[in-house]
Amino acid sequence: MAIWVFGYGSLISKAGFNYDERLVGFIKGYRRVFYQGSTDHRGTPEFPGRTVTLEPAEGEICWGAAYKISKEEDQEIALTYLEVREKQYDRKEYVDVFTELNATTPAISRSLVYIASPDKKANVNYLGPASVEEIARQIVQAEGPSGPNREYLFLLEKALLQIGSDDKHVTDLANEVRRIISEEH
Repeated sequence: MAIWVFGYGSLISKAGFNYDERLVGFIKGYRRVFYQGSTDHRGTPEFPGRTVTLEPAEGEICWGAAYKISKEEDQEIALTYLEVREKQYDRKEYVDVFTELNATTPAISRSLVYIASPDKKANVNYLGPASVEEIARQIVQAEGPSGPNREYLFLLEKALLQIGSDDKHVTDLANEVRRIISEEH
């Protein structure tokens, strides 16, 4: 039986595993926020970067990409890979993915998604809300084994534009990071 994985951050542009189908779509009742600390990819334990997680938000939608993995061997490899890649995300949920804004029936039922919860006991790297300027300054300064935190933000901004999604939170942060960088030079 095939499984589906929904990505709303770096998975949109870089799955990192074999899949049979990629479907651009959205989930309902969530919004994407840069509230998760990254101490293993886009930052360090001393200076965490910020990556996206999902926050429940009544009436909102979050665009991303869903990946269908059919072969059992590919599923095992993908899930093992994702357990490492998403190890700082403490919750796994199953969400319905829609492709049409007025649709009442999902295009995909029960797609796996990784979420970093605000529960500080289960998720020690949760950073939570801050002003756009505070988050942007942290992103400008943070760098980890996977590269500069700003690169993660700019790649996400580009990936969202490519799928036709305008995410105000991501755009505002990217613009603020560019402003800070231009002031530094």
